[in-house]
Amino acid sequence: MIKNWKQLSDLRNVNRQSVAMRMEETGEHPFDFEIMVCAGTGCLSSKSDDFVASIKEELAKNDMTDKVNVVRTGCFGLCAQGPIIIVYPDGVFYHQVKPKDAKKIVSQHLIKGEYVEKLLYHDHKTKEVVNKLMDTPFYHKQKRVALDNCGRIDPEKISDYIAFDGYQALAKVVNDYSADDVIKILETSGLRGRGGGGFPTFRKWSFAKASVSDQKYVICNADEGDPGAFMDRSVLEGNPHAVLEAMAIAGYTIGANQGYIYVRAEYPTAVERLEIAIEQARALDLLGKDIFGTGFDFDIDLRLGAGAFVCGEETALLESIEGRRGEPRPKPPFPAVKGLFGQPTIVNNVETYANVPKIILEGPEWFASMGTEKSKGTKVFALSGKIENTGLVEIPLGTTLREIVEDIGGGIPDGKQFKAAQTGGPSGGCIPIEHYDIPIDYDNLIEIGSMMGSGGLIVMDEGNCMVDIAKFFLEFTVEESCGKCVPCRIGAKRLLEILDKITMGKATLEDLDKMEELCDHIKGNSLCGLGQTAPNPVLSTLRYFRDEYVAHVVDKRCPAGVCKNLIRYEIIPDKCTGCTACARNCPVAAINGEVKKVHEIDQEICIKCGVCYDTCRFDAINIV
Repeated sequence: MIKNWKQLSDLRNVNRQSVAMRMEETGEHPFDFEIMVCAGTGCLSSKSDDFVASIKEELAKNDMTDKVNVVRTGCFGLCAQGPIIIVYPDGVFYHQVKPKDAKKIVSQHLIKGEYVEKLLYHDHKTKEVVNKLMDTPFYHKQKRVALDNCGRIDPEKISDYIAFDGYQALAKVVNDYSADDVIKILETSGLRGRGGGGFPTFRKWSFAKASVSDQKYVICNADEGDPGAFMDRSVLEGNPHAVLEAMAIAGYTIGANQGYIYVRAEYPTAVERLEIAIEQARALDLLGKDIFGTGFDFDIDLRLGAGAFVCGEETALLESIEGRRGEPRPKPPFPAVKGLFGQPTIVNNVETYANVPKIILEGPEWFASMGTEKSKGTKVFALSGKIENTGLVEIPLGTTLREIVEDIGGGIPDGKQFKAAQTGGPSGGCIPIEHYDIPIDYDNLIEIGSMMGSGGLIVMDEGNCMVDIAKFFLEFTVEESCGKCVPCRIGAKRLLEILDKITMGKATLEDLDKMEELCDHIKGNSLCGLGQTAPNPVLSTLRYFRDEYVAHVVDKRCPAGVCKNLIRYEIIPDKCTGCTACARNCPVAAINGEVKKVHEIDQEICIKCGVCYDTCRFDAINIV
């Protein structure tokens, strides 16, 4: 049990000895080697735990169990190359490791001191071998703050977190700072909410502090539901104590003694590690009664969400915690005045909290030195879609979209061209190539018709149909609407019906006008942010890719060849060899022709499944 700040610092110094190797410090180490194995959800799905079992088995066979420390850690970020491991003291990393590779790593690297060449990373552009993870181009323009401990600590060991200055920020706050001091620090840092609209964090906390009540609450919104988003999940899986520490700091600042983390039940690994972290913090008296002997009480409990996207909206989340159906409340009053159980409440997302301990320890000026004038610090993005390096990236705000896609993401695969990037999930919009060099920050994204949101960033190339993209996100919104207000419940459905007409080639130019009018109505009259932002994907694609809409409506064709009702498959006579592969694989026998003679597709029978296109080895089938 830790009764005061000195005991915490003493424990940190003791624990630092066990992690000194991965900190690349010289001196004596308790092990000859440390192997850090990614145990984030992505790598777990690629059997990283099977690798852990295999490497431990190989170590036992070679009497090296006591010489090598195998650590299951959080996400390194470069998910496209997972599972990833890092072997210290050299700090060399291996990618796409499999359980069968364990034998080679032990016999060749650990025993002989020779790197396993085939597992080393080769830059896909330069073909150069890169031994250290942070030396890959993927990390050159990144700055890890919220993700700082992901990949450095075992998230299930509080001792690791303490070794890396964990809970020092909380100790500093409750011993040296007043509540007003903390709010001033947050104001100077410029930290804005990382979960949506970017509301200044200090202002939300100051409102709750000023609200008079015997009971207040601190809530972490971990209900991350945007398609393609996995930022918060990765922080919770790799660095859960940072969130607990920040929530305790928030509790001290606003005068709350109880916190709740509302996390999706679909995140079982994150839930398990949060449960472990909370119990460990309680065992050391870092949560609970009389923290650091200062008289400050604060505890945290988990609440599991049932997968409703609307519960990511803060007032719907409050309803859910209270045991009711997750539906938004009218605002005002805002949660900082009247929130959970009618008491003053602050609601911030995972990434927002994860920044707070670093700001306290490093100073607000340090955080404010990164980013832009109105958007300070860094932002975590889940980079996915048509991109070489999918994964988690954390960049200083103000980094351009081109830098994210080309330098960090490695560009578009197969020599294709960038077409658009979608940010902000269903609430965001699509950024076209004309804004490729836009600095990514809160205000710039809103100006061009998108938004930051939680941080999903989906890259698209010329093979994507923007009408289809808008339809995909609107389908999601319609499915996830709580149905409480008419503009969202009915308006989004009518909007989707028009998009269906467009993709089926049955719409008119008048439908485009109706669609824009309906978008404005939904935005202006919906109750919560879900409905108010639902039309954004439609409006942004109409704004930047109207020609594609016109092609669907007037020419009855899909330029990207995606919308089935507007395409047809044709055989190119000059390229057809008559191999019969297309005819043999067609599920509806729509292709006719003799062996070694040009084949034909019966358009009346063709169901446009694309099997013939995928089967043909001679590029003899064209999509028109």
